Amino acid sequence: MGTMKNIAVLKGGFSAEREVSLQSGRAVAAGLREAGYTVTEIDVASPEFNIPEEVEAVFIALHGTFGEDGGAQARLEKLGIPYAGAGVDASRVAFDKCLTETRLREVGVPVPESEVLRRGDQRTLSLPLAVKPPRQGSSVGCHLVFEEADWEAAITDALQYDQEILVQQFIPGREFTVGIVDGVVLPVVEIVTSEGWYDYTAKYEVDTTRYVVPAELDGKKVAEMQALALKTFEALHCRSFGRVDFRMTPEGELFVLELNTIPGFTTHSLLPKAAAAAGIDFPSLCDRIMRTASL
Repeated sequence: MGTMKNIAVLKGGFSAEREVSLQSGRAVAAGLREAGYTVTEIDVASPEFNIPEEVEAVFIALHGTFGEDGGAQARLEKLGIPYAGAGVDASRVAFDKCLTETRLREVGVPVPESEVLRRGDQRTLSLPLAVKPPRQGSSVGCHLVFEEADWEAAITDALQYDQEILVQQFIPGREFTVGIVDGVVLPVVEIVTSEGWYDYTAKYEVDTTRYVVPAELDGKKVAEMQALALKTFEALHCRSFGRVDFRMTPEGELFVLELNTIPGFTTHSLLPKAAAAAGIDFPSLCDRIMRTASL
């Protein structure tokens, strides 16, 4: 699809991650302009958004609800406009942490032990646990619970975002992420937070989070993680690009936490850092992704 010149970047949206999406969208638009595209930036205000007639394809930089759950993708398909990134079904499954876990278990990708709870349910897993609304991104509504005294508050907060919540065994150890762009698995990134957990604040608001790119791991572990990332990407039927998040125990056991179909593109973001380590600058990264646009 290298002939497309007129493209649109969808940004903003109406999810809990609107601010981050505006940053990502601005960065992507600038990168694509530098790569030679004519770019229209569209702040998506409703599910019935429209695209100017001259636009040939779309880069979706919408994080969270509607952007990553297949909503924006379905709208673009209805309008007959090619877009980069995962399709409608793949987006819906990858965005839902419960559906993701089920699919990954089926193909033998290691995921933490977990259960799904509704209001009033008794849990069967023992602490420490990660509590997550299944259909939110950027750690919105997520909590790590180490003490029984903190359990109720965590559950109450998470249930604001969804009727059911995913409760996962907390995996101690180190955190990593692996990006995939157009079939290429990027170098592994290690995320080192001062707080010990990569939450919304660590992702977007503080500068104490360190990123080690490429991660300091032996070649065998890197290869294992990259293979698992690709297996996850394929099991969820993704295309174009994405980012797979891992935890690794002190013994070296790997667990996949989730796949982000539209990872961040801000100055703090991990996919651009990984691409840079592979020798792909930001405009080239945006261009590579844009060339994968399809219906």
